[in-house]
Amino acid sequence: MNLLSRHRLWQLAADGAFIAAAWYLAFVFRFGLGSIKVPYGNFLGLEPFAIVVVAKLVVFTLFGFYTRWWRYVSTRDIWLLALGVTAGCAVADAIVFYEGFTPAQFRLPGGIVGFDWLLLLAAVTGSRLLTRTLIERPKAGERIARGKEVIIAGAGDAASVTLRELHKYRHLGYTPIGLVDDDPRKQGSRLHGVKVLGKVKDLPRLLNDTRADEVLIAMPSASGRVRQRIVEICREARIPVNTLPGLYELFSGELTTQIRPVQVEDVLGRAQVEVNFEQVAGYLAGQTVVVTGAGGSIGSELCRQIARVGPKKLLLVERGETPLFEIDRELRQDRGFEDCVAVLADAGREEKMRPLFEQYRPQVVFHAAAFKHVPLMEANPLESVRNNALATRSLARVARDTGVERFVLISTDKAVSPQTVMGQSKALCEWIVEALGSKKGNGTKFIAVRFGNVLGSSGSVIPIFRRQIEKGGPVTVTDPKMTRYFMTIPEAVSLVVQAGGMGTSGQVFVLDMGKPVKIIDLAQNMIRLSGKEPGRDIEIVYSGIRPGEKLHEELWGEHETVSPTKHPKIRQLTCPAIDTKWLDAELAALAKLVDAGDVDGVVKRLGKTALGARRLEEKKTAAPARSLSGKTGTVPKQPPV
Repeated sequence: MNLLSRHRLWQLAADGAFIAAAWYLAFVFRFGLGSIKVPYGNFLGLEPFAIVVVAKLVVFTLFGFYTRWWRYVSTRDIWLLALGVTAGCAVADAIVFYEGFTPAQFRLPGGIVGFDWLLLLAAVTGSRLLTRTLIERPKAGERIARGKEVIIAGAGDAASVTLRELHKYRHLGYTPIGLVDDDPRKQGSRLHGVKVLGKVKDLPRLLNDTRADEVLIAMPSASGRVRQRIVEICREARIPVNTLPGLYELFSGELTTQIRPVQVEDVLGRAQVEVNFEQVAGYLAGQTVVVTGAGGSIGSELCRQIARVGPKKLLLVERGETPLFEIDRELRQDRGFEDCVAVLADAGREEKMRPLFEQYRPQVVFHAAAFKHVPLMEANPLESVRNNALATRSLARVARDTGVERFVLISTDKAVSPQTVMGQSKALCEWIVEALGSKKGNGTKFIAVRFGNVLGSSGSVIPIFRRQIEKGGPVTVTDPKMTRYFMTIPEAVSLVVQAGGMGTSGQVFVLDMGKPVKIIDLAQNMIRLSGKEPGRDIEIVYSGIRPGEKLHEELWGEHETVSPTKHPKIRQLTCPAIDTKWLDAELAALAKLVDAGDVDGVVKRLGKTALGARRLEEKKTAAPARSLSGKTGTVPKQPPV
């Protein structure tokens, strides 16, 4: 007999004893010891005792009492126990009442019912709470080995979970000595025996008075500004600071106490996006979904989040063997999702994609496959056009011909007024989606979602800065005035998925990226978070703006209008329609140049195409722009910092 079976038998036996004792004591309290006479004494016979015990144990089992370990009982479990005890007593009392163990005029007294319920509830819930208390009680000697004395920033749910874990697992070496929280209602109160000593602004005084060894940030939903403030206070006091994962790492909805160092993503100052992912991604449940570029930063996160909602099948299309192996292994082994198909292929090869789509008949396609590194694409324009623009056209046609319901293109802010090969090729991708989506009688909804930089993606500025800091510098910044938009990968993907389920065909959505961030500020923050000082320990050098690179990125162009959607972080763009015949001709010309290997011809044609599209738009009468409040006016420009 395994441990779980023995545990369940032990619980059943204990609850059976509680039921019998509560039933007997209810009569004792009602009539007094030794005063239980016939006919009420008949209720204490073997048969009614057996009925009461068996009936209640059956109800307890149905309520899941024996699928939980007593040592992990929670507040939610206590409410379930109360409901189960009430239902069990009602069932048992009804059986005994109508069974008729006494003459009709001597039915089961109401006082017995009340006493029995109260006693049994106290025994069932009290036994479990006592078990947890005894197990979690510190062992001899643990109170002496206090470990690091820590002040916790935050006194909410995350702090509550953290305190319970730190009290329970003393070997972690943390002893909480106080809390700080800006909520005035919590001042002076106690959370699991630990007192709220003040507000965040009081931290300098508290760190000096208490001589704390460390500060732990337990505020997953706190803004980057608040986190930055705490980090600066601790840096000035020379006190280490760690944090729990931020909100963008908690999309599973479960709090965790995996303590880690504060990262630059935590202090960027932008508000985290809160999304009920299971609700907004419901349109993917039970569907066959394709993700191209499945091994990339965005593609792999798309796979993780889509797998959570239970698709019928998830096709992972990736041209890189190792990235495909890694995401397939992660989904199957780490996340227990087996309904995925690893497809090692170029998403732009129609001879490979068409049979695949005809075999699996996907309903939704997320096209994340693309070349994205600007300098690399400047040096390889043929592959930029082939893998970005021409591959998107090919895949979109396959999706249309095989009855795909939704085709979602992952686009970039570099497609706005593009000045680089990469940006121009991605602009073509957007135009392809718009053109196909505008055709009448098209059964596929074509949607594009545009956003800026994502934190921590491969080749992005943060990993580059991190490597430079690890080497001791220097950290290279293009220009002291340069700004970029940033968003974490999980929240960007969650908004992409939601945007994919919105709107009509041919629409372009843009994600609210918050305020642009100065790259120099980003570099300085990362240096300070590493425990060093910029300019003293690690130098910052300026390399100059590269050809085609913008000082400030834009999320929409001057000929595009923006309007709000039902989600505050997703906006809809409207712009004059692309001339589909002109676009087809341009793509055909580019395809010939790519096949011929004419690098100069591709670069010239691509630049003329981007410029020609703008001129076509200028000849059209644009609709009046809508501000984010919904009022007609000038298109809001992206403010430089």
